[in-house]
Amino acid sequence: MEAKEGLRTVVGLMSGTSMDGIDAALLRTDGRDRVEALDFLTIPYGDGFRTRLRGCLGKSGASGGPVAEVERDLTDAHADAVRCLLDKAGVAAAAVELIGFHGHTIHHDPGRRLTCQIGDGARLAAATGIAVVNDLRSADVAAGGQGAPLVPLFHRALAHGLPRPLAVLNIGGVANVSWIGPDPQEGEAEVVACDTGPGNALIDDWVLRHGLGRFDAGGALAAAGQVDDSALAALMGHPYFGCPAPKSLDRDAFDPAPVAALSPQDGAATLTAFTAASVASVVPHLPAPPVRWLVCGGGRHNATLMAMLAGRLGVPVEPADTVGWDGDALEAQAFGYLAVRSRLGLPLSLPATTGVPVPMPGGVFHPVG
Repeated sequence: MEAKEGLRTVVGLMSGTSMDGIDAALLRTDGRDRVEALDFLTIPYGDGFRTRLRGCLGKSGASGGPVAEVERDLTDAHADAVRCLLDKAGVAAAAVELIGFHGHTIHHDPGRRLTCQIGDGARLAAATGIAVVNDLRSADVAAGGQGAPLVPLFHRALAHGLPRPLAVLNIGGVANVSWIGPDPQEGEAEVVACDTGPGNALIDDWVLRHGLGRFDAGGALAAAGQVDDSALAALMGHPYFGCPAPKSLDRDAFDPAPVAALSPQDGAATLTAFTAASVASVVPHLPAPPVRWLVCGGGRHNATLMAMLAGRLGVPVEPADTVGWDGDALEAQAFGYLAVRSRLGLPLSLPATTGVPVPMPGGVFHPVG
């Protein structure tokens, strides 16, 4: 594959907090303002591995035992995903300069300066024959930042020419927003970011608990129910929603007890409304209300959630695909982009995106051999 001046061919890998599987994206980027999407695929986790991975949540490290075994198997699954992606794209591993490897977050507590993403970068580099950058959050958290979200600078790179202020909302297990302000006379557009609250995780867990599958396909279960206003008010009483941006949270930060006695349909409706209400709650914390919301991640496939978002936000809420982006691929693409920034020594996060005191580079490089 012929390289273009200033562009590097890279793979980005993301194992989302919703625990669906591995997203793998092939792209060219200069790590600044140029991004060319090339190919993408998703490889779902098997039920057995997903159960093992769920059992690692809340653990603070992978020093041995079951967590270390899951980390090994997770890494090998990512190596398989890279091979499948390159086979699909017809690209040789030798033509790829770098892999950005997010790994899987099993514990995130920035208040105690702790974050843990399992995934063995050196093992992945050896298995694929491609250099790897991983551990992309730790430097930010160690410096006092939230360590999340890390995608805003990538969103800013994509957003040239779109009306501002723009909000890019990613709905995975947790939902996060990138607010991109108008271009200034000189320099780069202002960007502000935070986790808004739950994304799909509580809904997925609810559906799984009731034996109705792994997720609420299309929002059909929620559409058949009624929102319980008192339960929703209890959920929205969490102190997180009063905190200013930037802020972040763990997948399991919220207790779903207020919906425990509801029917499967009403519980799904209420948890879906919780995600929508938590997104709307961030608007007062942004520099100005967005004129448009572009939604990426699995949540944009939930028609009930998208309708609830539109009702609460009062401006256009559209899938990111509307502007030509691949809404399923963006997070994986972002980590390929961030890997290039890491190698260039450029910041991965800013004070307004994670609360880190100064623009912060990061990542750990694993060469081949």
